[in-house]
Amino acid sequence: MTETHYLTDILILLAAAIIMVPVFQRLKFGSVLGYLAAGTLVGPWGFAIINRVDEIQHIAEFGVVFLLFIIGIELRPARLWAMRRQVFGLGTAQVMVTGLAIAGLALLFDQSLKVAVIIGFGLALSSTAFGLQILTERGEMGTKHGQSAFAVLLFQDLAVVPLLALVSLLATESTTLMEGLEYAVLDAVLAIGLVILAGRFLLSPALRLVVKSRTAELFTATAVFAVLGTAWLMEEVGLSLAMGAFLAGLMMAESQYRHQVIADIQPFRGILLGLFFMGVGMSIDFGLLGREGLLIAGLVIGLLLVKSSITWVLCHLMKIGEPNATRVALLLSQSGEFGFVLFGLAAASGVLPQDLFQLLILVVALTMITTPLAPKLSEYFSKRLPKEEGLHDVTTGHIKAGDSHVIIAGFGRVGRRVARILQAGEVPYLAIESDADRVLEGRNNGVPVFYGDASQVDVLQAAGARRAGVIVCTLDQPVPAVRMVNILRQQYPDIAIHARGHDRQHCEELLAAGATVAISETLEASLHIVEGVLNRMGVTGEKATVLIETFRREYYG
Repeated sequence: MTETHYLTDILILLAAAIIMVPVFQRLKFGSVLGYLAAGTLVGPWGFAIINRVDEIQHIAEFGVVFLLFIIGIELRPARLWAMRRQVFGLGTAQVMVTGLAIAGLALLFDQSLKVAVIIGFGLALSSTAFGLQILTERGEMGTKHGQSAFAVLLFQDLAVVPLLALVSLLATESTTLMEGLEYAVLDAVLAIGLVILAGRFLLSPALRLVVKSRTAELFTATAVFAVLGTAWLMEEVGLSLAMGAFLAGLMMAESQYRHQVIADIQPFRGILLGLFFMGVGMSIDFGLLGREGLLIAGLVIGLLLVKSSITWVLCHLMKIGEPNATRVALLLSQSGEFGFVLFGLAAASGVLPQDLFQLLILVVALTMITTPLAPKLSEYFSKRLPKEEGLHDVTTGHIKAGDSHVIIAGFGRVGRRVARILQAGEVPYLAIESDADRVLEGRNNGVPVFYGDASQVDVLQAAGARRAGVIVCTLDQPVPAVRMVNILRQQYPDIAIHARGHDRQHCEELLAAGATVAISETLEASLHIVEGVLNRMGVTGEKATVLIETFRREYYG
């Protein structure tokens, strides 16, 4: 019977997630709120289909474990060093100033110092999932405000580790706040050092032996064992499972097997993290909205104002500029998923009272609901704020005056191939790319590629769009690609725009936005394959050409 009710609960949770997550993604609210809504739907405040919330949460904790592992494995030292000024400058200032400010306000509401610090730093963290999703969808990762926001989110991910350690230490009655801070930092530094050494001298050789066995399942088992084993070890010495998982990620950060490990772990992380958020949704006390509606509304509005104001001032002090400071402040104004993690651990450890825990996770969830409004507010303020200056470094100095040239927007795999052929044909061109690593690689190879966001009008002007013969759009993301074509057509109605689409629907959107030609990469690859198949099977010459061209015309309409 026990096994049956567990299976029934899992089926119910999966069904609720399958229904709610796509709906919330369609509404641009993101998957996190979709999981929260799914948990609420089947939990005590919904249809009360599942009442064993504690049992579900014990399993769901492993979602946080694998999340912290992925964060650890992606925080390579080279990546942090390249963004050190913003990560450890702006990021540190945002977390410390915001956390202390909110902690000070919590003290005014008669909270103890331990609880106030946990509240302050838990609410200071923003939503990495929401922030990166918005920046990626809008093609703004390469902009100055996108890089600044990403740097802050990166430092917040780092800050989660000592904060989780701090909560574990504060759960000990004899530990004072200052002792907890000292131990948290010291333990984090020592543990990270020991684990990195273990990863270099023990884990990599072990993985090498496993790889030689050519057994994919054994490799996955070894990766999961490393994650859970390190997590268990850290818990045994008084730290948290999540911190152990983070350290396991650091062990593999510089390993040549990191990409395969990430691919193997991602499915575990995705489903268990979704289960964690559904567990949070089931535990939210929505009766508080009825009993304390005005207080909760005041806390949500106050939190958004405090966080955005502090971030705006700090961005100004870092000389990021007026328009960028506003955009970053709006994007990071909400609290995030790590608030659920931190407050959940604090409540389970007895540091945070249960009624206060219910209030805090409700406030965090409500601030996350406001996140989709940030881009709309940014657009509203953008019309009233000066343009970003000094963001892009695009020059056409290598192109002779009066020459018509080609602009390649996006220097990924397709853009690089286009550039190589143009160069072979001695056609003047330049490429614009928002990924700094690709720009550096291209310039080291003598390619005229420049850093910039091709969807920005000032970048196109600097690239000489008015005298360009053709603009080639090879952007990977469908939404930014359509937006860029639309902007190009409005600014330059007579220019030829050749766009790369993913499929037929994307091509139709590009053509509707103003593209002169839209080519589906999936179709053309398929046609090249089938041409070879036809030739091999004896269908050659004019008949094969007619078959392929007929299908091509029907596909593109």
